[in-house]
Amino acid sequence: MRIDVLGAVRALRDDGSPIDLGGPRHREVLARLVAAEGRMVTTDTLVDDLWTDPPARAVGALRTFVAALRRALEPDRPPRDAPRVIVTEGPGYALRLPREDVDAHRFQDTLARARRRPNTVTGPDTVPNPDTVTDLARAADLSAALKDWRGPAYADVTGAAWAQRERTRLEELRLEAVELRARLLLDSGDSYDSGDSGDSGDSGDSGDSGDSGDSGDSGEGAGLVAELGAHVAEHPWREPAWGLLARALYRAGRQADALATLRRARAMLVDQLGLDPGAELRRLETDILNGAVNLEGARTGWRGPGVRLGPRTTVDLARTLALAGGDALVHSRRDRLAAIQAAERTGDLSLTARIIGAYDVPAIWSRADDPEQSRAVVAAAERTLTALGIGGPGSPGSPDGPTDLSARLLATVAVESRSADLSAAELGRARQAAQQAEALARGLADPALLVFALNGVFLQSFARPGLAAVRDGIGAEILDLAARHELPNFAVLGRLVRLQSASALGDLDAAASHAEAAERLAATTEAPLVPVLTGWFRARATASRSTEPGGPSAATAAAHYRAAENALQQAGMPGLHRGLFALALLGLRLLHDRPAPTDPHLDWGPYRAWARPLVLLAQDRVEEARTALAAVPEPARDHMQEAMWCLTARAAVRLGEPGIAARAGAALRGARAEHAGAASGMLTLGPVARYLAEAEACAGAG
Repeated sequence: MRIDVLGAVRALRDDGSPIDLGGPRHREVLARLVAAEGRMVTTDTLVDDLWTDPPARAVGALRTFVAALRRALEPDRPPRDAPRVIVTEGPGYALRLPREDVDAHRFQDTLARARRRPNTVTGPDTVPNPDTVTDLARAADLSAALKDWRGPAYADVTGAAWAQRERTRLEELRLEAVELRARLLLDSGDSYDSGDSGDSGDSGDSGDSGDSGDSGDSGEGAGLVAELGAHVAEHPWREPAWGLLARALYRAGRQADALATLRRARAMLVDQLGLDPGAELRRLETDILNGAVNLEGARTGWRGPGVRLGPRTTVDLARTLALAGGDALVHSRRDRLAAIQAAERTGDLSLTARIIGAYDVPAIWSRADDPEQSRAVVAAAERTLTALGIGGPGSPGSPDGPTDLSARLLATVAVESRSADLSAAELGRARQAAQQAEALARGLADPALLVFALNGVFLQSFARPGLAAVRDGIGAEILDLAARHELPNFAVLGRLVRLQSASALGDLDAAASHAEAAERLAATTEAPLVPVLTGWFRARATASRSTEPGGPSAATAAAHYRAAENALQQAGMPGLHRGLFALALLGLRLLHDRPAPTDPHLDWGPYRAWARPLVLLAQDRVEEARTALAAVPEPARDHMQEAMWCLTARAAVRLGEPGIAARAGAALRGARAEHAGAASGMLTLGPVARYLAEAEACAGAG
């Protein structure tokens, strides 16, 4: 039996006949276990990955899917024998199949073997590899592995975040394999009978790349030229591919076309990215002009140490644009990731580390605007830490590279690992990274590095409800360092952190003072996002005052929230924006003891599961509300965790569910002195103590 996921998910018997896996959920369970590569996946993780809003009996449904898959994959297994393919392990399940029986695993192993050939990464002392038979054999292995691709990985698992991450990761490996295969063929001197590279632009079947078997005429190398031409057309930002195409053209006797290709690459990089071509492309162009190309030894796509390319300029520009918000912020995040990927392709660890760590843009919110992008940055930082000999967050090893680079990489892991988007294991690594980065930065006595590290500490300071005072201390140190060492962007961050903390503690005067100071700084640093955030704080303050005698009306507070919402829509911060306005309106209604808003057009975003029981109650759908409450998960460890627990507590009280009320009360005790939702600095549900008292009374009555 074998399992294929490089395309739609399927399983085949040894004779090639298909195995009926069942419905889409069955296939997704199997696919998720394939992605774990033999590691155990907990039941909780599988439930979270399968359902955005898990049903009440999700665990039972999952067990049903697993049982059906076991029957399909092992139809002849006696009922009393333990499963051998999908095994129960600890609190979850694992797939037990040889790696050669899973196409994605087989592909990755083939690529890893090809990477390990002599001279795969070159430097000034590299001796060319004379064993061209080995190169050809490995190119053939890559060709076979690339032919296994029938389409995008996990093509029929749509809408799942884990599947999108895997698709992105495997697609990057596929592109690397296409380029490495081409390089092996060029280095061996045999680029003519190139076969099928598997690169058709859509990760699907590429068919016949052309008749490239005749090496005796002007058609020499036509197959590889055609494949690489299609590859660069589909992926024009992959600089190594342009060099490989130029080499293939030159080998085929097309010197003019090779030069035109390099000039087209230069024009594209300069006009669209503002980057100059790398040193290897420039050197290759000179060699072609001089007729001095070393076709068997050129290393166009894999540059040696010490090369300094456009990524440095790109990330510096992205860092500046990020503070402008809106489209500039969106583009800056995209360009920053492109710069990291370009730096990684150079093979220069020092350059890669500096590019990753250079984007020290202050971050105030615990939910990422683009979680996939953040995960890609974290993965690159962890790869670089490992390559430097540090081993990643929590490793006891000491760094082989400079300590400042290690600290910046660890701080990047902490800042980009936004707590609302992480599993428990990822949270643990992120917190370790924050602690390590802070310790290294303090040892270096570098204030700019220390405030960056403290930004990571702040974003990892949501381990439980009730830590506003801790965050205020972090904000105070950031502000002090920034003021003493002229770091205005981090001075703004310090003010906003302290604004949030004062808001959470109900000190609206102190919060207003920090808001005004942040706005003054923003006027000098050209940071237009700051007034957007402080506008939300003022709406939050209006909502609080609407409960006081002689204060503004609830309608006035709602209008202020609406104005703040309009300003935030174009800020380029979807991680902050989604669900915020709906939650603010719900908080305002709770402040005035009114039922939840039921407007079907409200976007509840990531807060839907916790708001839903109260919305259903407002519609007199009591039993549906009870079912929804039973399915409410534990809140993410983020700015809104106190608010989510308070919503759970209120729904449990209304529905007479003492067990759930007790659980919410236990979580909220440490936040008794805070205001729910106010840790955001943008909205409030009122004092936590009010919800806590209700929950404890309900739990006691039960």
